[in-house]
Amino acid sequence: MSSVQGEIAHFHSDRDVDLRLTDRAIRRFAKDLRDSGAIRIVPGSQWVTLRLDAASDVDLLLTLVSVALQAQQAWPDPADRPPTGCNDQRGAGFVKADLGRF
Repeated sequence: MSSVQGEIAHFHSDRDVDLRLTDRAIRRFAKDLRDSGAIRIVPGSQWVTLRLDAASDVDLLLTLVSVALQAQQAWPDPADRPPTGCNDQRGAGFVKADLGRF
């Protein structure tokens, strides 16, 4: 998924999604994002990783996509930096466990 400002979201698997938020949006919602066990934040990254394990996680994803779209329109990156690679490219996605072996 993308907007005029570039890519906003993409899936790495059926359950792992990376969303690009502005620095300001991440700071604004940092406490709420950190309190969710479904979200991984990497310091300095404009991307947050969301693990979809429950229906409430899908609701959270829809909310964050809306936040991402609004944030990019209302609070574009003042430094006009090119977007960096997502968290998966930084090796910071969720650890993928092979549950079939247990």
